[in-house]
Amino acid sequence: MTNPTEHSLPANSIVETQEGEFGCTVMDLRKLMELRSTDAINQINVHYGGVVNLCSRLKTNPVEGLSGNPADLEKRKQVFGQNFIPPKKPKTFLELVWEALQDVTLIILEIAAIISLVLSFYRPPGEENEQCGLPVSSPEDEGEAEAGWIEGAAILFSVIIVVLVTAFNDWSKEKQFRGLQNRIEKEQKFSVIRNGHIIQLPVAEIVVGDIAQIKYGDLLPADGILIQGNDLKIDESSLTGESDHVKKSLERDPMLLSGTHVMEGSGRMVVTAVGINSQTGIIFTLLGASEGEEGEKKKKAKTQDGVALEIQPLNSQEGIDNEEKEKKAAKLPKKEKSVLQGKLTRLAVQIGKAGLIMSAITVLILILYFVIDTFVIHNRPWLAECTPIYVQYFVKFFIIGITVLVVAVPEGLPLAVTISLAYSVKKMMKDNNLVRHLDACETMGNATAICSDKTGTLTMNRMTVVQAYIGDTRYHQIPSPDVLVPKVLDLIVNGISINSAYTSKILPPEKEGGLPRQVGNKTECALLGFVTDLKQDYHAVRSEVPEEKLYKVYTFNSVRKSMSTVIEKPGGGYRMYSKGASEIILRKCNRILDKKGEAVPFKSKDRDEMVRTVIEPMACEGLRTICLAYRDFNDVEPLWDNESEILTELTCIAVVGIEDPVRPEVPEAIAKCKRAGITVRMVTGDNINTARAIATKCGIVTPGDDFLCLEGKEFNRLIRNEKGEVEQEKLDKIWPKLRVLARSSPTDKHTLVKGIIDSTVGEQRQVVAVTGDGTNDGPALKKADVGFAMGIAGTDVAKEASDIILTDDNFTSIVKAVMWGRNVYDSISKFLQFQLTVNVVAVIVAFTGACITQDSPLKAVQMLWVNLIMDTFASLALATEPPTDSLLKRRPYGRNKPLISRTMMKNILGHAVYQLTVIFFLVFAGEKFFDIDSGRKAPLHSPPSQHYTIIFNTFVLMQLFNEINSRKIHGERNVFSGIFRNLIFCSVVLGTFISQILIVEFGGKPFSCTNLTLSQWFWCLFIGIGELLWGQVISTIPTQSLKFLKEAGHGTTKEEITKDAEGLDEIDHAEMELRRGQILWFRGLNRIQTQIDVINTFQTGASFKGVLKRQTMGQHLDVKHVPSSSYVTVAPVKSPPTTSVAAAVSSPTLGNQSGQSVP
Repeated sequence: MTNPTEHSLPANSIVETQEGEFGCTVMDLRKLMELRSTDAINQINVHYGGVVNLCSRLKTNPVEGLSGNPADLEKRKQVFGQNFIPPKKPKTFLELVWEALQDVTLIILEIAAIISLVLSFYRPPGEENEQCGLPVSSPEDEGEAEAGWIEGAAILFSVIIVVLVTAFNDWSKEKQFRGLQNRIEKEQKFSVIRNGHIIQLPVAEIVVGDIAQIKYGDLLPADGILIQGNDLKIDESSLTGESDHVKKSLERDPMLLSGTHVMEGSGRMVVTAVGINSQTGIIFTLLGASEGEEGEKKKKAKTQDGVALEIQPLNSQEGIDNEEKEKKAAKLPKKEKSVLQGKLTRLAVQIGKAGLIMSAITVLILILYFVIDTFVIHNRPWLAECTPIYVQYFVKFFIIGITVLVVAVPEGLPLAVTISLAYSVKKMMKDNNLVRHLDACETMGNATAICSDKTGTLTMNRMTVVQAYIGDTRYHQIPSPDVLVPKVLDLIVNGISINSAYTSKILPPEKEGGLPRQVGNKTECALLGFVTDLKQDYHAVRSEVPEEKLYKVYTFNSVRKSMSTVIEKPGGGYRMYSKGASEIILRKCNRILDKKGEAVPFKSKDRDEMVRTVIEPMACEGLRTICLAYRDFNDVEPLWDNESEILTELTCIAVVGIEDPVRPEVPEAIAKCKRAGITVRMVTGDNINTARAIATKCGIVTPGDDFLCLEGKEFNRLIRNEKGEVEQEKLDKIWPKLRVLARSSPTDKHTLVKGIIDSTVGEQRQVVAVTGDGTNDGPALKKADVGFAMGIAGTDVAKEASDIILTDDNFTSIVKAVMWGRNVYDSISKFLQFQLTVNVVAVIVAFTGACITQDSPLKAVQMLWVNLIMDTFASLALATEPPTDSLLKRRPYGRNKPLISRTMMKNILGHAVYQLTVIFFLVFAGEKFFDIDSGRKAPLHSPPSQHYTIIFNTFVLMQLFNEINSRKIHGERNVFSGIFRNLIFCSVVLGTFISQILIVEFGGKPFSCTNLTLSQWFWCLFIGIGELLWGQVISTIPTQSLKFLKEAGHGTTKEEITKDAEGLDEIDHAEMELRRGQILWFRGLNRIQTQIDVINTFQTGASFKGVLKRQTMGQHLDVKHVPSSSYVTVAPVKSPPTTSVAAAVSSPTLGNQSGQSVP
């Protein structure tokens, strides 16, 4: 593609390199991108002859972009690399198996099993000796003795099964996360100009030489150099740790780096480095390189930061809060993040302790009984040749003890949590919730408050201008163009077409008869639609005044709440068009156009009159009002940077009312939230009347309620003291009644969220969910318990800070998330109810049986079958129950509500009583009842008895029917409701039953089972079905009357989560358990160890020094560790200027802990 700018290159250019056609190599560009500000500009001008010349070397056109020719694109990928950073290798299946083997109980079991195996093959000479207290064995016992190895082997086999199941779970979890990650990455697109057209391209497709359009809220996907920019400010904290936004302009600093965020403004850049050659990529490669060498150091580093979090792109108030808190950090207990995981961990520890004590007592009693019986009562001497036999007895006792422990510890719990969360996350995808952090899914179930945006979430984000006020007349429909004075029409059309982002446009509908598609900012699209409705063409205006001709642009931001564009007038002088929130622009107007299109004075009383008669009525109908204005500068060119002087003395052209209809499904969703005990608050930048009107339409406020609707200013006045600091007591008076916060800034949103979370007013700490789409919503999204980012309208920054992405931007999806969250919580409670009944019964049976009959009625392998298979399968069956609407008919549980309620405790103990009665009856009277031989007091290695087989069979069948009882935890009577909706549950119950038949009939020696007759089977089934009937009896007993029942599994209490614990790295059980597979784009960049590696590598590898040449060239540099950002902060140290050397800080305690660097 020939290029208009391709004139003779300066003499010092690099002519045809070995790279072929391109006028510069990868390394040239890489070195160029390491420079900053003036150095960079000098290098571009001296070495490349300016940005335009650099573009021609890269064979690209700064206006038209690349041609998009596939051969050319392929060539660029080969020469300059692809825009892709290879992820870290996932753990192999074997590594995961090795991790699963680290479980303490499993290790103990393995040791016991191996000892048992070794001893079973050992035939001591004293075996036949009567003095050892053993009967002389008969010939048929010989075969049984030979089979002594089976028990040990069976235990080892079941251990292998557990390990494989756990490893497979971890592996599939990791795979799921990678899939999710890929999906998030694929969805990230970027605006690129090719062949003169702006297209949305997946980030991985971007190549060097592409011309990219950048705008407010983007996360830059590659390194580049600015070609044209309007008021551009970048947050580079993710690379430099500097929290101040960096202004970018062609004159001062045109270098744009990948991984940084556009906080304000817009512009175009030419891409100069992609993938591993970009600044982020270089650091990634260093991390990869240092990972191998520094394996040992890494382990130490890991203990310092626990779990690698993603990068935190936004420095907010939190960064400053952290400074003061850092000092107290050392002494305080860590705060628990995920409510459920906190409760579960505590519960598991309590159960584990109890199990350990029980198993120790069991072993002790067995050994004592044996020793006293053998050596004291029968008065036998300890003979040397009998030692191996005694040891064999002791090993048997040890195995029984371990089995008690294994049954007591609910290892099914982590599995149940994992399955439940993974299942929910998968299903939530279908409900338009893309979950980025697994524990967010469960936290949502506890949500007590939702702070929602208005635009796009509660409304359809399909804006249309429906009313206008032009030339003293209010039009309730859009006027026809002939009614308007040509001069005014011209001002409206130009004011809208020029003074809006050129990326906003209206495209023809996709389907015949559909609505036109709105691309870009929706408010601007509404205004462009207004131009079209006035039978005018905005394209013509834009082609007449292309973006390059715009003289100065003040882009929209949350502080200005307006946008202005300056153009040069053909006859000299300048004209500025402005648009923005009507009350803000009108305050800056001192003239207004009348019916004839003449500018007449506009005083403050006229303004008040206009607000009363035009703006308020429009706002009360739920319309958003936008004012269009202009100003001419005819004499001298003003100082454009002096914004307050420029944005005054405007002339008002028109005020338009934009309608954004409420989504039809929202009022019903909000009603559901109210029933579920969740307060919905609307936080919006709109006018208070518009906000109140929309809130009423949605049902957030109902007429006659005692609720507050405040504007941002008023809100701040009420909650701050004289010094301007937020006071929690003042805030506590406001937030419980606040329903609408209008004209709010992102800081207000953050203040409100933080205030509600820190509040101690209610009996429980509030759990807050927040929605956000803008860059500046980042801090609030991070602060909230669950942050929802908008998938369609959301900026990359918002998505980065969020926990869940709403792929359809719809409020209804949030309600679905609440339902799934509550369902996770309930599923785990159901599983616990089932699991604990099994545990209580099995432990007591093993313990008493061992103490009375010297042998547990349930053998080690049988216990493992009950424990593992029932655990694993039950967690699968109970954790995959689909949610029902009844979940939304109760209040949130809250943080302090125990996992095991009194109703559940009643069920657990009630069923345990039934099962224990049955089992003890069978153990001590079973042989008489069934008329069979007793299995009690059987010698070592004796064959399995029918008696004990019946006990084992009955026990398993009772668990099976109790699993059906466990489907309900709130005392409902009908335990079968919706059972066929859950296929997994049905197949698990059926599968377990069939396996049980096979084990009893064909399990033989390994399972210590023998065949049963049909009548014996019927009795076992009958007793099992009795569980269901007994469940009905239990649910008849009112829980209130059982005052002695205790709850268990409490959350952390308020005293424990002290105020100071805020802002510490949270102990995040869920994340630790579930994060293994989660490799996020910026994973682990804030590990202090790696920072040091990076710096060391910089010191040795001269070509990388540039990354450190941030703010100060030629001064001695000192590197600080910054917790809130992710790489290295470099700050000058007062010392004689020496060569640039990075002083590596080797201890995490050194260095300034804040987000700022201090000289």
